[in-house]
Amino acid sequence: MYRLCYKSKSVLPLTWELVKEITNKSESSNSSVGLTGVLLASRTHFLQVIEGNFEDVNSVFRRICRDTRHDDLSLISFNVVDARLFAAWGMRGIGVFDLNNKLEAALKEKYGEEEGGLKFPLEEWAVLALINDLKMVSDLPSWKK
Repeated sequence: MYRLCYKSKSVLPLTWELVKEITNKSESSNSSVGLTGVLLASRTHFLQVIEGNFEDVNSVFRRICRDTRHDDLSLISFNVVDARLFAAWGMRGIGVFDLNNKLEAALKEKYGEEEGGLKFPLEEWAVLALINDLKMVSDLPSWKK
């Protein structure tokens, strides 16, 4: 089992419509090969975690690299893992551009700010901590809960 994390910058401002489009397509294609994961979207950036076997994770990442909706892609990690963290999620989309002010301020204090929005970390442990923090919030804006 492998887990891959990457961050990229969106070419256009991110909206719920785009997050829904990406996660719907991803969930459909991921289920046929057993991939799971989560896609976070700030106002300007994507942060994604993908889990599955090496060949399928690698193949999806190569396709993601060619996607013209984003650039400035940074591979954060690609590691062997013992178990999935997102087994129940074919692909969940979480928009962190539509948070309540108190939550957004707390997350910005903990993880930083980037181009007016929440800064996505570049270390795997911090990526997973951020996702865990977001999972703890019951009123989190999420596509495919």
